[in-house]
Amino acid sequence: WDTTFQRGSMTLKEYQVVARRKVGGSEGANPQIYRMRVFAENEVHAKSRFWYFLAFLVRMKKSEGEVLAVNQINEKKPSVLKNFGIWLRYNSRSGTHNMYKEFRALSRAEAVNALYMEMAARHRARSHSIHVINTAIVKNKDIVRPAMKQFLDSKIRFPMAHNVPRATDRSLRTTFKASRPRTGGL
Repeated sequence: WDTTFQRGSMTLKEYQVVARRKVGGSEGANPQIYRMRVFAENEVHAKSRFWYFLAFLVRMKKSEGEVLAVNQINEKKPSVLKNFGIWLRYNSRSGTHNMYKEFRALSRAEAVNALYMEMAARHRARSHSIHVINTAIVKNKDIVRPAMKQFLDSKIRFPMAHNVPRATDRSLRTTFKASRPRTGGL
């Protein structure tokens, strides 16, 4: 049991799960191998999600198959900021919806974490009702969403709007000042 896990906050990791039908089943001695990328909190949850999604694609249950490997996928360049496009499907109170969203993150797992948080905030979607269909790295010229386009400017600035000057020493600190502090200019 992971002691860092807290109820209500989840940090998803990216896993690759590889499985097949049990040897000697309906496919004989050489069964088809299935591979899927899954976002989950741990390996156990990743295997569970794998069997859940595989049932949509292939007529096979967990009892009929065996897991060959579960590998955590790490980002190749974790220090480089990337644009991610995520295609998803989710169930709301009124029906099932398809959606495309864009995020800026250091890793694919971080982008999916941001997706789950945004879906919970904007659409009140529970994590179990969200199905990530595909994720891809999007080039700057292919960005669609205006909220993402504003960060693509090479001369972007984040000025400090309210900079309060502090006393350099404790002895220079006073309760009342002779003049108001200038907070607007840099």
